[in-house]
Formats: sequence, structure tokens, C-alpha cells
Amino acid sequence: MTTINIAELPVAEKLRLMEALWDALSAQAEQAAVPAWHREVLAQRLQRLDGGTEPVTPWTQAKERIRAQVRAA
Repeated sequence: MTTINIAELPVAEKLRLMEALWDALSAQAEQAAVPAWHREVLAQRLQRLDGGTEPVTPWTQAKERIRAQVRAA
């Protein structure tokens, strides 16, 4: 494994690194312990989603919005 100083990376590279880390963690999701409070928050959000009161944005649009904000900074 290579050691890098994350603080010195440009924001765009930090985002790419974060996405890669998230992908790696998602592949091992079954092994992650989810705390009870997190399950409760998710259950509440699912109820709001089913009731149509939870605001949602497709991931592709959210990612583009984040990338545009990073480029503008």
C-alpha cells in the first residue's frame, strides 16, 4: 500500500480517492456493523421517502452538482 499525504492533494483528487474508498467499502457492506441509531434514521427516511416527503436527487445529478461546486471553488 502506498502512503500519501491526503491534505496535500487537490480537491478533485480527494473526491476521486473518496469515491474509490466508498466503492471498496460498498463491496464489503455485509461485514459492516450498523449501529441501532443509524437503523432508526434510515427507517425514518424510508418512511418519508414512501410518503413522498423526503427530498431526493439521483446520484448522477448530485455527483455532477458536487463536481461543479468543486470546479467553481
